[in-house]
Amino acid sequence: MAKIATQTINGKAFEYALLFEFYQILKDKTKVSIIENDPLKTAKRHFDSFKEDEQEKFRHVANCAVTFLIDLEPRLENSINENDFLQLEIVADKEGQSGDVRDVLAIRSLQKWEIGVSAKNNHKAVKHSRLSNDIDFGLKWLGFPCSENYFTEIKPIFDNLAKLRTASKATQKWDTLGDYHTSVYVPILDAFKDELIRLDKENPGVVAEKLVEYLIGNEDFYKVIKGNNKVEIQAYNLHGSLNLALGNIKSKHKIQKLKLPSRLIEVVYQENSKTTLLVTLNEGWQISFRIHNASSRIEPSLKFDINLVSSPQSLFVNQLLIS
Repeated sequence: MAKIATQTINGKAFEYALLFEFYQILKDKTKVSIIENDPLKTAKRHFDSFKEDEQEKFRHVANCAVTFLIDLEPRLENSINENDFLQLEIVADKEGQSGDVRDVLAIRSLQKWEIGVSAKNNHKAVKHSRLSNDIDFGLKWLGFPCSENYFTEIKPIFDNLAKLRTASKATQKWDTLGDYHTSVYVPILDAFKDELIRLDKENPGVVAEKLVEYLIGNEDFYKVIKGNNKVEIQAYNLHGSLNLALGNIKSKHKIQKLKLPSRLIEVVYQENSKTTLLVTLNEGWQISFRIHNASSRIEPSLKFDINLVSSPQSLFVNQLLIS
């Protein structure tokens, strides 16, 4: 749990650094304000928990990223009249549960325009979704319910885990089960695999697109990934709302619209793995689903670490080296 907490603290601090640098850079170029809310207070508290030299590192990386984003988005620093205000906001985490993964928003209400940034600190995972008896991943992720057969297959496994947890008063650990990758992970992954294929066959041309939108985000956004000596900026322009010109003022870089997939090609195990499925879609998308236990102690649910393995060649990616 300590690792998760540290990741969260770093992530929130980076969100605040990005918002702060947006404000600092843009305040002399346009009318800009910060929306005061609880997520802002939380992010600032985490940022303030770092020593001054660490804060400077966050700000330096954020400054490089924001400067580049301003080159991509002319509307950040350009207004249409004196009533055209730019608002900056940190959004609540719960938005991510509905498919909106953006952490920081820049909004111009008068233009009916906004862009969002997903801030990542040293990791590229796209989702950390769970599987359990009570989670209908088909309905939650794709809008189509899982079959009774899927739940019939997974229920005995999760029920047994629940019994072990109760009997041990939540103290028994996974390693007491021996080869639980084979006895637990594989049958769960097999059921998940079969169900995903079924859902795609019964809803042709829809499931692949909805899967990417759920995992990547249903709103266009920039992903800003902070590394040790670099920052990577990716543009997920799924619906064409990024990189818009303002009249004759155009971006310094061209970002193509990404093609969403329409077809699930295959779902297979990663070579020599009992924990990871590779889901291949058309248009150049491939996603890995690595299942794992989130705690060392047995619990009746499992967690996915979901990563984008490959994406369309048209995905805009730029790395900035930090001195």
